[in-house]
Amino acid sequence: MEDGNRFNNNKYEGIFSKTVRAGKKRTYFIDVRSTRANDYYLTITESKRKFEEGGYERHKLHLYKEDFTKFLEALEETVHYVKSELMPEYDFDEFNHKYDQDDQYRKNDEYAASSSSEQAEEEVEDKEEEEDDEDDRW
Repeated sequence: MEDGNRFNNNKYEGIFSKTVRAGKKRTYFIDVRSTRANDYYLTITESKRKFEEGGYERHKLHLYKEDFTKFLEALEETVHYVKSELMPEYDFDEFNHKYDQDDQYRKNDEYAASSSSEQAEEEVEDKEEEEDDEDDRW
């Protein structure tokens, strides 16, 4: 292989990653991954914090390039249906915040874009645990 250890021979190392924080309990990680044949696919991981039991519950979806367009079209159509037909009066932008009051989440997104989601997820989880410790003090 010409580019040597481009991915450090680690099949789990991502090429590009985005982190989506969804409240206190959920975080989504969207990663671009590579196969040995230098083909690309996405993994979408939901990490849900389990407060009572401690730890995290994770669900992962693999999305292959041949399905990108069909998946995106179906997702957009489904979201549009919910927004326009089922809940037209609901303000979906209510939860569209970027945590500007504290840019720690933005830093996590920047880190996730430059490293694998597993590393970013660990840092997000560590930060959430620190926040919970602070909340417990009050």
